[in-house]
Amino acid sequence: MRITPKEELEHRISRLQRLMAKGGLDAVLVLQNADLFYFTGTIQSGCLYVPVADEPLYLVRKEFSRARMESGLREIVPFSSMRELPARLADYGYPLPAKIGMELDVIPVNLFERYRAVFPASAIVDATPLIRRVRMVKSKYEIHILQDAAVQVDKVNRRAREVIREGMTDLELAAELEFTARKEGHQGLVRMRAFNAELFYAHVFSGADSAVPAYVDTPLGGLGLNPSFGQGAGLKRIERNEPIIVDFAGCVDGYLVDQTRVFSLGEISGHLKRAYCDMLRIQERMMELVKPGVPWGAVYDECLALAVELGYADSFMGNRSAQVSFIGHGIGIEIDEYPFIARGFGEMTFEAGMVFAFEPKVVVPGQGAIGIENTFYLSHFEGLRQLTCSDQELTCL
Repeated sequence: MRITPKEELEHRISRLQRLMAKGGLDAVLVLQNADLFYFTGTIQSGCLYVPVADEPLYLVRKEFSRARMESGLREIVPFSSMRELPARLADYGYPLPAKIGMELDVIPVNLFERYRAVFPASAIVDATPLIRRVRMVKSKYEIHILQDAAVQVDKVNRRAREVIREGMTDLELAAELEFTARKEGHQGLVRMRAFNAELFYAHVFSGADSAVPAYVDTPLGGLGLNPSFGQGAGLKRIERNEPIIVDFAGCVDGYLVDQTRVFSLGEISGHLKRAYCDMLRIQERMMELVKPGVPWGAVYDECLALAVELGYADSFMGNRSAQVSFIGHGIGIEIDEYPFIARGFGEMTFEAGMVFAFEPKVVVPGQGAIGIENTFYLSHFEGLRQLTCSDQELTCL
C-alpha cells in the first residue's frame, strides 16, 4: 500500500491554487472521494478547504485517526458539522471567502444548499474544470503506479489464455479474471465520475452478446445478469469460432488502466479479422496524431473519418442506434478523466503528462464485437508511450 508523499500533495495543491488565482477564486471546497484522494491521499469523510494562497485545511468528520495516518497534509482538523467551518477558518486567520469553487458536476443539490447556507454571502461557482485540469497531467509518481496497474492487467490477460474453454459462461470467465485481479491487488471498485455511471472490473462477453448495447456510455454493453445492472457478463456460454471480448480495467493503489483484447476458440470470420486489423490501423493513426498542442477533437475527427472511409460508419463505436461520440478517454483515479478524444472538444489540446485510453471498436450484428484498447502516456521526453503491454494479436486458442 502506497501513501501519497507529502511533496506530491503539495505540488498538486499549488497547481490548483495557481488556476484558482487566474480564475479569481478565493477558495475551493473538495468533497468528492476521487478528488479528496487526489489532493489529500485518503478518502476519510469531510472536506478539504483550499484557500488561494495559504495552507489547505482538511476537516475530517470520520475517521480522523485514519486521516492523520494516511494523509501527508499538515493541517488535518476534526469537525462534526459543516456549520463549524467559519469558526475553523477563523481559528487559522482565514477570512470568509467571497468566491468559492465546488465540484458542481457531482455534488447533490441538497448538500450544495447546506454549504450555501454556511456561506450565505459567498458566490459559489463550479471548480470541476480546474480540478480536472490539474488531475489530467500525471506526475512521475502517478506514472509508476499506472505501470504497475498495466502489469496487473497483463496478468489477467495471461490468465484468460489459460482458463477460456468451450461451454463456460461469460460470467464464469469474468469471475476467474476478477479473482486473478483481486489477488494482484485490485481494489474492486472502478471509479467513474459521470452521473449514474457504474462499472465493475470489466466487460467480458462473447459472440452476439458482445454486440448488445446498454445504457452505459461505452461502445459495448452486454446483457449483464439482470435489468438492475444491465451490462457486462451474462450467462451465455462460450462457443467456438466467435470473438471473446476481455475489456478489463486494472487498478493498483487507486489508479486505473484500461485494456481490451480479443480471444477465440478456433478461427473467427474473415470479416471480423479484417475489422480487427482496421481497428489497429485507427490506433496507429491516433499515435501519429497525438502531440502536445493538438486539439483533442481533431484527433477524434481524423480517426472517425478513417473509420468511415474503411466502411464502418454505422458500426464504429457501437450499434447504429447506440454509437458513442468518443474514441478515447483520460484515465487515472477515475476512468473518465480529461482528455476526451471526442466530438466537441476542439478547443482543448494535448499536453505532456496526459494519460488516456484509446478504444476503437466495431460491432457486427449477429457475430459480435471486435476491437482494441490500450492506455497511453504522452511523455515529456519520449512522445506517446503505450503503458498497457499485453500482446495485441488476436488470440486463437
